[in-house]
Amino acid sequence: MQALLNSPKIAVIRPQGCLNATNSLEFERELSTTLAQDDVASLLVDLAAVESFDSSGLMSLVSALKLAQSLGKGFRLDSVSPAIRIILELTQLDEIFEISEG
Repeated sequence: MQALLNSPKIAVIRPQGCLNATNSLEFERELSTTLAQDDVASLLVDLAAVESFDSSGLMSLVSALKLAQSLGKGFRLDSVSPAIRIILELTQLDEIFEISEG
């Protein structure tokens, strides 16, 4: 008997710098494209190198989360800095997003 391990693929996206109106559409497109891949079961967004984001950057994350939920895929934020965590807490999105410590 052969045992097969079928491990779902976790994709990781690591944005850098500022997520704002200038680059949020491109960022959202990257998130959506990754989530749409059949072999991706979950998306991890590593925010370690993100210095700040505005409402546009935040909306990109919210849109990607909604897409992930509609596709039945996982979506998690990782390495959230204290400054970004405060924004998530003030908007009460810290209760919506799955946030891991990384």
